Amino acid sequence: MQYNPGWNNSSVNLLHVRAAGPADTLHYVWSSIGAPAALLVATASGSSVLRVNWTQLLSPAPAGAIWIDPPSSVVYSAAVVFTKVFEYSEAEPLEELFYPTYDLSDFAWESVNRTLNHTALTAEFAGVPATDPSGSFSNGSVAFRVTAYEAGGRDRRLPSLLHTANSSKVEFVLAGVAPRGNGSRFALEVATVEERGVVQELRSARSIDDEYTPTIFEMLSLVAESRNDSSALSFLQWKATAYGSRSPRREDSIQCRSRGLQAANWTLPVSSIVRAYFGESVGSTYTVSAINISFGGEEGKVYQEKRYLSWSALLGFGQPPKDTFSPLVISIVAAALGTPMAMLLVGSCVVLFAQRKRYSEYEPIN
Repeated sequence: MQYNPGWNNSSVNLLHVRAAGPADTLHYVWSSIGAPAALLVATASGSSVLRVNWTQLLSPAPAGAIWIDPPSSVVYSAAVVFTKVFEYSEAEPLEELFYPTYDLSDFAWESVNRTLNHTALTAEFAGVPATDPSGSFSNGSVAFRVTAYEAGGRDRRLPSLLHTANSSKVEFVLAGVAPRGNGSRFALEVATVEERGVVQELRSARSIDDEYTPTIFEMLSLVAESRNDSSALSFLQWKATAYGSRSPRREDSIQCRSRGLQAANWTLPVSSIVRAYFGESVGSTYTVSAINISFGGEEGKVYQEKRYLSWSALLGFGQPPKDTFSPLVISIVAAALGTPMAMLLVGSCVVLFAQRKRYSEYEPIN
């Protein structure tokens, strides 16, 4: 993990996470220059490196300021941009009242250097609006917590996402922000940038096994696939839940919904690292999609009470991890289905055996 490689000033944030293999390298570039974003680049070289022209990156025209050396080693690149936070409430049944949007590209972000942990491979981007006329952020902030992984495993904290060494986690946290209405709910807009020839698909998988995330039976994945061979190139994966506590428990669960994937016909919000890598014409040259992820129960009062919301997602290359039935659930299902079957089988054997031994004391007439 490198913070602002080649730049000594901590007034801006760029975090480079590099995972090197024998013949390939995965690059994650996280930044809060403009809207918070993550740049994903996979290369076919075990020695590829990130290059940053800082003077150009911080200029009004950042195109070309970020590249991978050697450029010919790049086999896939994409970006995820966290663009806006919406706040809304129900004015009347089936009618939603939206408050002025929080545009994350207009936020002031603290230095990531103070939260960077090279041992745990974690960092936190925390920020507040540059102007806050409503005073909602006087005691609050928005944060994106990033975690990189060296091996496969499962998070101990809910929602206990299963991860691989090819993935990283991002946790969206809304803490202490005063809601502007009774029963306010929040939604996070997430935009993706993909090369031509790559399609995005939103998948939903349901399972009866909720051992690791109690009461949550749905997993959602936004998967980028190649049109040529339908192979998965990257993914954004999350459980259909958020939590209203710093130490999440089952009872702190907040309902999480995804409001459809759609083509982003509007101009991609300002994100310097996306434009620095893909160019100024990113909105027309590449495929830009967006999805809204909303948080809040039917009455939207969970955040009102605790003023804390966290939502975790996994970001990575290749196929998203798939949960399998745990040994505990397999044992329970086997016992639940096996016991009645065993009793039925034993009962049938007893009846057949009893019928064969039946006899009578009377002699037949003929």
